[in-house]
Amino acid sequence: METKNLCAAISLELHEKISQNREASGLTTAQYITQILTDYYTQKENGGTNMANTRTMAFQISEELFQKIKSHLELETARTGKKLTQRDFVLGLIETALADTTAEPTA
Repeated sequence: METKNLCAAISLELHEKISQNREASGLTTAQYITQILTDYYTQKENGGTNMANTRTMAFQISEELFQKIKSHLELETARTGKKLTQRDFVLGLIETALADTTAEPTA
């Protein structure tokens, strides 16, 4: 994997905190900073969700439905100019369905 150096001046307090945690982790500085940044961007891509408080849902669908969803995601991404991921699409459907259910008056 190709790498590139990243430098940033940070406060001494933050540097000490990072150094202590890095040492406790047993990682090199490069490994530790890479892990922190990777975790940050993974969390950001997941809508800011703390991955420690999440559960995984997995299910299989037909190839035909998968291709329809893939086409929809591409069209929506082109239409809005913002990438719509499978995760965001499915979560949106679930949240809408749950909101609709809770908004319906009970008989």
